[in-house]
Amino acid sequence: MEFGISYVGLIYLLMLFIPNIMWSKAQPLDYDAGNENRILLAMERAGEVAVTCIAPIFSDFNLRPWTAWSWWMVASFSAMVLYEVYWARYFRSGRTMRDQYGSMFGIPVPGSSLPVVAFLLLAVYGCNPILAVAASVLGIGHIGIHLAHARECGAL
Repeated sequence: MEFGISYVGLIYLLMLFIPNIMWSKAQPLDYDAGNENRILLAMERAGEVAVTCIAPIFSDFNLRPWTAWSWWMVASFSAMVLYEVYWARYFRSGRTMRDQYGSMFGIPVPGSSLPVVAFLLLAVYGCNPILAVAASVLGIGHIGIHLAHARECGAL
């Protein structure tokens, strides 16, 4: 693991934050975060902070000459592209809870599962167990919370 600026990590964070900032002004009309599990919420927040801090500071995530290992990056970036497709679908929808938490291409709660998968695959590509742990903590909290919301609104 090498410390250094990761432009890939920065790009991923932009791909993550820009739609979420837009969402803050376009939340589902029937959205209520008041009853979220506090343990999952704490894990989600800790994972968010850790991933945000780790992704841009390891140069191992940057592109390298092509090898068979590069397929991990292809898979990771594909998950991030699907995440952007998910947001485009949401912003064009009626912006209900079912729109936010419905599956996409058979992927359950894609708004939470796709970025977690992308960061886990990025950790594999960069051979970085620190990001893998951070993304796992994020995944437990974030996906857990979103699965609960999906059940509440009947999207699962």
